[in-house]
Amino acid sequence: MVRAAFLLIAIFASVLAGCQKGAEGPSEIVIGVAGPMTGDQSKLGGDVERGARLAVEEWNARGGINGKKLRLEVGDDQHDPKQAVSVANKLVNSGIVGMVGHFNSSASIPASAVYNSAGVPMITPASTNPRLTDQGFWNVFRVCGRDDQQGKVAADFVGGQLKLKRVAILHDKTTYGQGLAEEFRKSLAAYPESEVVSFDGITQGDKDFRGILTSIKGKNPELFFFGGVFPEGGQLAKQAKEVGLTAPMLSGDGVIDPKFIEIAGAAAEGTYLTFTPDPENMPEAKGFFGKIQGQTWK
Repeated sequence: MVRAAFLLIAIFASVLAGCQKGAEGPSEIVIGVAGPMTGDQSKLGGDVERGARLAVEEWNARGGINGKKLRLEVGDDQHDPKQAVSVANKLVNSGIVGMVGHFNSSASIPASAVYNSAGVPMITPASTNPRLTDQGFWNVFRVCGRDDQQGKVAADFVGGQLKLKRVAILHDKTTYGQGLAEEFRKSLAAYPESEVVSFDGITQGDKDFRGILTSIKGKNPELFFFGGVFPEGGQLAKQAKEVGLTAPMLSGDGVIDPKFIEIAGAAAEGTYLTFTPDPENMPEAKGFFGKIQGQTWK
C-alpha cells in the first residue's frame, strides 16, 4: 500500500509537470490523500499516507513542479462511508487537484461521486469492489485488482488445487468483505464437488466470534473463507483454534498485514491469503523500500 501511494503521487506529479509552465494559479499544488488514519485500521491508512508523503518530499526536493511545491492534504475517513463523503467535500474545498484514496471500497464508492462532480482525478491503491469503476466515472482509477478476479483465484485454489468438498464462508458485511465473499462463492460454483456449508456475516468491530465459529465447527468444513480486514481476521484465526475449529482460514488482501500475525499469534500458521506478488521481492523496488523504512514521521 505504501508503494502504491508513492506511485500514485508520481503519476499525478508527472501529469502536472506536463502542464504549461508559468500558468496562473495557486502558488502550490495540493494533492489529497485519505483513508482510515485513526481507529482499528489506522495501520492501513498510515501506510498510504507514508507513501504519498515520500513522493511529495522527493518532488519538492527537485524543486517541485513548474516552480510550485506540492503539499499533501490528509483526510481521515475512519473507513466510514458517511465520513468519507464529508472528507471528500472538505478536500475538494481545500483545492486539491488530485486524490490518492480512499482505501476501503465502502469509503471510495460514495466519495468518488464527490470527486467526479468536482472534476478531480481519484486513484485508489486498495479499493477492490467492482462497483467503484463500473460506475463509469472518467476520473476514477485503481492500481489494484478487483474482487471478481481475487474471488476466482481463491475459488480455483480451493476447488481446483486443494479439491476441498466442504467450505464455510464468513464476511464482515462491508462493501469489500461481503463483496469478496460473494465473488468467492460465485466462482466456487464452477466446482460442483465443493459445497458451501454456510454463508454468514459478522459485525466489523466486534471482538468475540466464538459463537459463530462454534456453529461453523459443527458443519465440519475443511476450510473457512473470510471476507474482511485484519483486525477481525486475526481474531477469527485465533478464536477458531480456541473453539477447536481446525480447518484453515483463507482470506484476501485485506488481511495481508503484519498486524494480522500480531493479533492471531501462533494461530496464524497455516492461513491462506490471496494477494499480488510481494513487492519486497522485486529487485526494482529495493531502492523504494530503503527510503520508506528510513521515514520517521509516521
